[in-house]
Parts: sequence; C-alpha cells; structure tokens
Amino acid sequence: MMTSIRPANNRFTSFLTRADVDAPQVDGLHTHFKKNGYHTVSLGKVFHHRSDSEHGWSEEPWRAGSFTYHLPENREIQRKKIGSGTKPARAAPYENADVPDNAYPDGRLAEHAVETMGRLAKREQPFFLAVGFFKPHLPFNAPGKYWDLYPKDTIKLPDNYRQKPKDAPQEAVHNSGELRAYHGVPRRGPVSDEVARNLIRGYFACVSYTDTLIGKLLEELDRLKLADNTIIVLWGDHGWNLGEHTMWCKHSCFETSLQVPLLVAAPGHKAGQRSSKLVESIDIYPTLCELAGLAKPGHLQGQSLVPLLENPKSEWKPFAISRYRTGDTIRTDRFRYSEYSKNGQALGRMLYDHQVDPNENNNIVDANAQAKHTGNLAKRLHVNMGKPSPLKEKNNDPSKNSRDDG
Repeated sequence: MMTSIRPANNRFTSFLTRADVDAPQVDGLHTHFKKNGYHTVSLGKVFHHRSDSEHGWSEEPWRAGSFTYHLPENREIQRKKIGSGTKPARAAPYENADVPDNAYPDGRLAEHAVETMGRLAKREQPFFLAVGFFKPHLPFNAPGKYWDLYPKDTIKLPDNYRQKPKDAPQEAVHNSGELRAYHGVPRRGPVSDEVARNLIRGYFACVSYTDTLIGKLLEELDRLKLADNTIIVLWGDHGWNLGEHTMWCKHSCFETSLQVPLLVAAPGHKAGQRSSKLVESIDIYPTLCELAGLAKPGHLQGQSLVPLLENPKSEWKPFAISRYRTGDTIRTDRFRYSEYSKNGQALGRMLYDHQVDPNENNNIVDANAQAKHTGNLAKRLHVNMGKPSPLKEKNNDPSKNSRDDG
C-alpha cells in the first residue's frame, strides 16, 4: 500500500519485509507527500517496522505501546509469564473490562492523534497524518460497553465452522498459530464453542471500539474546521477468519482474510456512494496523488480510484491480486484462483466460483469444465506478479487462451 508496488519473487515475501529494503529505489506514499511540501506524521502501526522508510516522516514515528490487560486474572498470568521469561507474555485472547477508552493503547492513540491534529492545524503547511489503529486484532481487548453491544445469545458460529474446504491443498489451511500463543488456547484442535463465541464477540466489540475512536478524529476535524479541506481514507490491511474453514486469525488466501474495508471521503465528491468494483490496496497511493493534485511517480502499479468516486459504475480493472506467504491469489467478479509454490516448486492450487460458492467451500480447480477459467486466471496472475508459474496446468495451456476472464 505504501509503495503501490505488487509483491514478486524476491519482494514483499512476508509481513517482516521492509519497503526500504525491498523497494529502496522508490519513494513511499508519505515520502512523496513530504517532498511535495506536506508535513508527514506516523501515529500507531503504519509500517510493520516503525523504522521502515523513516526518512519520509517529518517527525519520529510514534506508537502507544503494545496490548494491555486490566482484569486481575489476566494481569497475574502476564506477570508470571514475564517472571519466567516466557515471550511473548500473552494472557487471554480477549478481555471484557469495565474501563474507559483510553485504558487500552488504541484509546491513547486516538487521544494523541486528536492532540496532533490540533497542533498541525496551527501550521500553514498542509499535513499528511497516518493513524494506525491495532484493533480489531488479537487480543480482542475492548472496554465492556462495546461488548455489551453484542449480547452473548446473539453470537452465531459460521456455517462452515470446523469444515475445511473440500479438496483444498494443505497449504491453504493453517493451525491458527497466532491464536495458539494466548493463554488457555489448546496447541492443536478446535477451541470450545464458548471460546469461539467469545472470540467472535470480542472481534465485534473491537470493531465498534475502533469505530468510536475514528469518530473522535472526525469530530476533531469538524471542530478545527478542516473537514471540508481534508481527504480521508479508512483502510484495513486484512480481514479475519472467525472460525471459517476451522481457522482463526488473518493468515490465508481466502475471501475472509483478503477482503478489507475501504472508504474514501474527498472534497468535491459525493458522499454515501458504493461501488462493487474490485480495487486493491496499491490503488490508494495514486488516488491520494490525484485528489491532492500531485504528480504520480512513474513506479506506481496501482490505479487511481477517482473515476469510481465520480461514477461508481465506471469501467474498471477486472481483478484484484493478493499474497500470503507461499500463496498468490487473484479475484475477479466471479472467481478466486490461488497458487501455492515454494522455491519454484508447485504446492497446490484452488479455484472457487463465487456465483455458486461464495463461502469458498469447494475447490473446483481440477474440474474439466473450469479448465478455461483456470488457465486465464493463472496467466493473468503470473503477468501481474511478474513471474513465471511453477505450475503446469491440467487439461489446459493458458498461453492459448486469449479470452478476458474479467
């Protein structure tokens, strides 16, 4: 998102990679705005590594600290783990505590962001402010009033809970390792239904908690009389598995992980519109350039969303591409196709038809009737990821297909 460059064989291969290492020759989004006269500020989690591309910020990046527990039982668990040298010292995977918003790091982040906005508003220089809230993210710790919005008896388990996709390769489904690191979660196998419902409820609570904090920032824009002259992008870097396909956490090439929130508010553009077009995180960089009247650097691989802001039904690119570790995946309006490979060796493939299987429960990649779609999607994925495929297509040579599968 910050570079508008897609992953490739040797670039952005995991969440631990750095933009200033994998793409040092290009200016990140914040750097480009800084070079064009903006005061750029990073609060919360923006890059995974706080020091990544630090030269593009006008101030040292600021974070509110890591996750916090307030219930005595969780504090005691954490204290014992710290005393024994256990790292990371995680207690329960969720917490429902009767505390104010600023008792948790994201609440303090919102307060700091409001203070920062007031300070920046006094400058004559335009500003670029990135505010990276951690929630919704494990542990699902949020003030009790947000849990109260979702009564226990309203929480349902997903239809495909404990059900792995039929014929999916083993690389597609994981053991939810991030969740397993929390206290009380079994190392393998399903969690209890009670824990599952608490995880779902905690996720919902954290979403509402974060919504409220974002609202505080928007209220401050109004108070500062900056709302009519400010571009706002609300974006998330991943979705979340809440028990679908036996999985928790974000790590997969399924729709549950890869569909993300994206809202854009910009002066001069009609509010309240929605578009069903497929857009990508790399589109944010060129969009902000166009909205702010800045030249677009030549390296951008994303496409400005301004035409969709003007007309949500505009002609648009027919696909979106994502990566998670060994899996690369492409989504069109009808299909999701994924390939898994490592060191040039094929590991597996998936194809889901969203017209008949929106929950991605049946992998049909080896169905003869889908060979044409599989070939077209594979070819488009390889071209746009800039790499040859290690996978030999069954019943189909993608190089002989010219049909647009959008």
